Amino acid sequence: MLRRALHEEELLSRNKSTKELLAPKLKAQPKSGTGFAMKAKPLVSLAEAQATVVRKEGLVRIDNVLTADVADSLREYVLEQQRIAKIETDRDASLSQIYYGVENRRKSRCDLQLSLLQGGYAADRRTPEGEEPAVYETFPLADALQQLLGEEGTLRHLYENLVTMEGEFYELAAVITDPGSNRQTVHPDLPFQEKAPLYVIFLALQDVTVQMGPTSFLMGTHTSKCNDIFNCGGASQKDELILKSECRLSTLKKGDAVLFDARTLHCGNANDSESTRALFNFSFRNAAVKGDLGYKGSIRPGYEKAMKLKDMSEALLAYGAGDENPFAKFGNGMFKRGY
Repeated sequence: MLRRALHEEELLSRNKSTKELLAPKLKAQPKSGTGFAMKAKPLVSLAEAQATVVRKEGLVRIDNVLTADVADSLREYVLEQQRIAKIETDRDASLSQIYYGVENRRKSRCDLQLSLLQGGYAADRRTPEGEEPAVYETFPLADALQQLLGEEGTLRHLYENLVTMEGEFYELAAVITDPGSNRQTVHPDLPFQEKAPLYVIFLALQDVTVQMGPTSFLMGTHTSKCNDIFNCGGASQKDELILKSECRLSTLKKGDAVLFDARTLHCGNANDSESTRALFNFSFRNAAVKGDLGYKGSIRPGYEKAMKLKDMSEALLAYGAGDENPFAKFGNGMFKRGY
């Protein structure tokens, strides 16, 4: 696999279309009138324009979806979660599937499945009878989700456009690559379906330089034709597709994000820097697509099929109204519900 990844890297180095992925210049309609409905109109209009780009190109870059202070807090939080996960899985390897997702502790790379409880992994264990539960002063994950998916969130209307409020909350993780991590092979996240089944977010929690291994995306490859070539064609056909596709490199600034159709061909590059690259990663499933997606995704077992976009919205409304632990009813997600 590493040999193939290096071969694809050489192909992309010869792809003359390769350039930085930029956010498209889109304008929201000017505000008019009063009240929340009128204030939301520009956001809805902007989301419609962004959704059009996603459907055509397979992805869209969106800048400044998180403020710098919230991105900093979330980065510090997920790296602390990574430290706890290592301690727990070194102690008991059977816990690996609780903490790690699709990238299960591959060399210097992991998908860290996050807890929705305030306190994160530190809140996994139940408070012994007679003891007061721990009190946490901050909740970086909820603060980030509020900015992204709350009532006026930077991604809320785009997801509502793409998956509706019935869209399933499918993934919740941090993609972490440490110095020395290898390059991935080019891949879609799931088997092809005619309707886009899943829309994924990669959100930079620090500036992502070329040396840190940004994700390469092959524009417009979310189609049946491209997926057929990639999945069923010979090596020469795959190579030609990689060589001739429009390639974009997601060198993001802190707080910027890429939203992509999971059918789009992409790969994470090697981290040749001296710094850890951390991306906040979540996705929602298209409510119009039924049946098995052929892709488990990175989310704690107990959160599978537990929430929709409307549930997320309700929890974040409660958080904004003062509920310090708005996802408590969904638990820590460690084990499948019913166990």
